[in-house]
Amino acid sequence: MEPRTSPVAGSQAGVMLLEALIAILVFSLGILSVVALQATTVQLTSDAKYRTDATLLANRLLGQMWTSSGNLTAMKTAFQTGGTAYNAWLADVSGRDGLPGVVAASTGVVSTLPTVAVTINPGAADDGQVVITLRWRTPEMPLNAAGHQHIVVSQVSRNP
Repeated sequence: MEPRTSPVAGSQAGVMLLEALIAILVFSLGILSVVALQATTVQLTSDAKYRTDATLLANRLLGQMWTSSGNLTAMKTAFQTGGTAYNAWLADVSGRDGLPGVVAASTGVVSTLPTVAVTINPGAADDGQVVITLRWRTPEMPLNAAGHQHIVVSQVSRNP
């Protein structure tokens, strides 16, 4: 005598395999989402590091300005783009611990050199105003991209 199988059991053959495949698909999508989230987190963390470095470098230059002589004309000559103090600071910015991708326009790519401007308007509200603009490119950015920038505006003046 043959064992009898019910028509219901025959119609459900392979359902467990199908459920297992769907579960594996859902699990795989979850893992891929976590990996993508991790990659985004790493990129945002490195961007935050570059912004923090730019802030620290600008504050370092401002500190050098505050400790220099109180003469705004001498400070403008030394610290404005191309001055002796600016060039010394630029060597630090472009070094191993500086911002990545800092290059001059003479290399054929978009200039990312920091710029410093000192305003001298005796008696005016903007007398002794310093504007520091830092630019950088992250390693994954193309060479001709403008990159990121951080602008610091401060007032450097002495009490009379």
